Amino acid sequence: MEALRGYVLLTVAVCFHTINGAQQPNILLVVADDYGFHDIGYHGSEIKTPTLDKLAGEGVKLENYYVQPICSPTRSQLLSGRYQIHTGLQHSIIRPCQPNALPLDDPTIADKLREAGYATHAVGKWHLGFYKDEYLPINRGFDSYFGYLTGAEDYYNHTRCSSLIHKGYCGIDMTNGKTPDTTETGKYSTHLFTNRAIDIVKQHDKSKPLFIYLPYQAVHSPLQVPEKYITPYKYINDWRRRTYAGMVAALDEGVANLTNAFKEAGLWDNTVMVFTTDNGGQIHAGGNNWPLRGWKATLWEGGLHGIGFVNSPLLKQKGVVRKELIHVSDWFPTFLNLAGGSFNGTKLDGYDQWKTISEGSEGQRSELLHNIDPLYSQRGSKRYNNTFDTRTRSALRMGDFKLITGDPGNGSWIAPPEDKNNTRLDPSTRSDNVWLFNILKDPNENHDISQQYPDIVDKMLFKLSAYSKTAIPARYPDPDPRCNPALHGGVWTPWE
Repeated sequence: MEALRGYVLLTVAVCFHTINGAQQPNILLVVADDYGFHDIGYHGSEIKTPTLDKLAGEGVKLENYYVQPICSPTRSQLLSGRYQIHTGLQHSIIRPCQPNALPLDDPTIADKLREAGYATHAVGKWHLGFYKDEYLPINRGFDSYFGYLTGAEDYYNHTRCSSLIHKGYCGIDMTNGKTPDTTETGKYSTHLFTNRAIDIVKQHDKSKPLFIYLPYQAVHSPLQVPEKYITPYKYINDWRRRTYAGMVAALDEGVANLTNAFKEAGLWDNTVMVFTTDNGGQIHAGGNNWPLRGWKATLWEGGLHGIGFVNSPLLKQKGVVRKELIHVSDWFPTFLNLAGGSFNGTKLDGYDQWKTISEGSEGQRSELLHNIDPLYSQRGSKRYNNTFDTRTRSALRMGDFKLITGDPGNGSWIAPPEDKNNTRLDPSTRSDNVWLFNILKDPNENHDISQQYPDIVDKMLFKLSAYSKTAIPARYPDPDPRCNPALHGGVWTPWE
């Protein structure tokens, strides 16, 4: 089984190198939150993204690139290089009051880059658990951390409210290192995080390579942005879409300011920048994934097919589009190999994709496990004479084929507000629980071909069964009332 075999081989058969044996590159990893597939300029959006378009156009666009449908799972795979079935995070997100986190069993990419001599910094959203000190970013390989620990909050006062046993638990969620920070109230988070990252660049000791992980809050709800960013979009009638467009504009500006800081500091010529989304756009909060099917939190392409691109003077080919299969878990081994780091102690599901991205070499993946979620509510009845239960929510990509089982979420095709007449509702029934698509020929999942190719369905179900045998139990503990910020001076902070 190719993917499972690769999972083991990466730990024992990796040739360490930097780019052409040269100086270790700086790495800038930018994550946009809930950013829809349709919402970047080069995908035909009415929302203007001149900076992102320019960076992508002068670099490498990844148009067969996948993330997870929700926040914590994508971030866990990004930082660990492992499928969520191997970290116990295969069900839902990490809630503010859950005693749950990315396990300590394996190193993060920050751990390994720091081991390779990098200065490592994280700015922005964490959302990988914080109930104990050891799970804070500062203890997961980062030399510094400034940001918020939960999954969402107010963009200005940085307050997060979470319900627990019908009680409202509210507090400020901003942490500097290990210490809660209540001094940033009133500062818009996109500006705040950009400026913090710029300060890191300005103060960086150039004798060491630099790694900055910048997971922005934008453009996740709540829909908030200074009015000046909304003004160019006054013509958009839908207030959610209009405000969201302004939030995208602020994000685009932030990326421009940060990349300019790299250039002014003389770092850009030896920097690899990666831009990625964490999941599909949330249509109920202004996002859009047209023409893809579904949206955030679904297993349809609109939930999984990410926006991704790489910009770097170190790319051998620039201004190109790659259509090889690439997954968010691939960044770990890609970065670590670029850094010439050691893979000792890692058990990875990702693949080093640098030659594919930079040179156009053959892709390293022929398949991709999107997820298997044993805790999600089952749908329909068991079908096919196979050991894998088709009532279970799962999705698998093998070559051009994608198999979905169980309950994938709403599969409607939602057009942007200006083209709302093109919207089509999900034709599935509640008894349906197996779908097969040829994504190369049918990228928008219009035609279920499971009845035409039962042999392919059976083969992919067998592979899902094989993956299931490698999974660890899903962890989704009950909330702990000791999380209450009122018990900790009005802030979100570790409670155990």
